Amino acid sequence: MSWGKLLQPDLVLGGTVMDITPELLVEHNLKGLVFDVDETLVPIGQMEASEELRQRIVELRQVATLWLVSNNVNETRIGNIAKSLELPYIFFAAKPFRRKLWRAVSAMDLPVAQVAMVGDRLFTDVLAGNRMGMFTVLVEPMVDPGEAVRRSPVRSVEVWLSQVLGASLTANR
Repeated sequence: MSWGKLLQPDLVLGGTVMDITPELLVEHNLKGLVFDVDETLVPIGQMEASEELRQRIVELRQVATLWLVSNNVNETRIGNIAKSLELPYIFFAAKPFRRKLWRAVSAMDLPVAQVAMVGDRLFTDVLAGNRMGMFTVLVEPMVDPGEAVRRSPVRSVEVWLSQVLGASLTANR
């Protein structure tokens, strides 16, 4: 498989994780979601989920099995976020390696094609999900509302390089 295809999300949301709805999951026949944590669900440094995110998770849990899989090595922080959302989690996942991501998907007991990897990064979240045959969803990063909108230089390079390699990142929701 070409790099362009490995970096191509199935769905470019064009918004944050808050734009994922139960209807969207039904539309794409998704029964499970694996969420990245940092900047996908919460801004970097935030220790627990917002009330708005907690409510969205409650809605999504009615139609899908949910897991958190993070590359973050801080188990206390990821565990606190998982606890605030009442979700199982894996930390220090080393995405785009698949081993720990497989653990979450296996625990769901669903066909891998019915599970989506949801994240804000192409070279970790999307690449790992595509390597496993998951449906992949690229979301815009969550940033602290007190901060000016910031652009991660790493994310900017990932977007540029993935487009050079043939991925289209135009919102297709």
